[in-house]
Amino acid sequence: MIRVLIADKNYLSRVALELLVGELKGFELVPSVCGDKADLLNQLKLSKPNLVIADFVSLDINTNELKQICSKFNKSNFLVITDVLSKQEFSSVLESGITSYLLKDCDKVEILDAINSTIKNDKFICSKIISILTSAPEIVITNSLIKKIGCDGIQVTERESEIIRAIAEGLSNKLIADKLNLSTHTVNTHRKNIMQKLGVNNTAGVVMFAVKNHLLETNFSF
Repeated sequence: MIRVLIADKNYLSRVALELLVGELKGFELVPSVCGDKADLLNQLKLSKPNLVIADFVSLDINTNELKQICSKFNKSNFLVITDVLSKQEFSSVLESGITSYLLKDCDKVEILDAINSTIKNDKFICSKIISILTSAPEIVITNSLIKKIGCDGIQVTERESEIIRAIAEGLSNKLIADKLNLSTHTVNTHRKNIMQKLGVNNTAGVVMFAVKNHLLETNFSF
């Protein structure tokens, strides 16, 4: 059984997630009411969940504390669901060690997709978050703009993350194939699928995604 801990101070959000997870076969909810950081830490120690679905903001946990929690309990995969944050906050959350990230206005299908990806240790990120992170610095993110952006999730497998990182490092398909013990044809297929998935049509777009999601070490940020 996959043990799931839901940590959200908001009653309606917590109950809705409990009902959703309760419908899934092979999943077991950890009985809990996490109202703050101390409650969450206690439950993580006691229940050792496979999956944690959390709104860390509602628990008054900052991104530095979230990073510490993810590091300490690294055998649990974290799916974070919050309201819209600033670009800087989004970047900090993605750098904290979580596996997946959704916004609270994502629908049931996307949440289920994110859960299934997260338990396999595959990244799943709401496309609204990607759009905010990759928008020009001078664009002010408003609620009206957020509503215009689609909310389909972007799922990136571990293999795709490796290839994205290699592309961002400037490696050719042949060098990527040699590095990952794949055929050049397989790498080329992955490259096409990745570009289609990310909605980009050139290497620059892949590099931007890699930087935004901390797949590539740099000494600068967007």
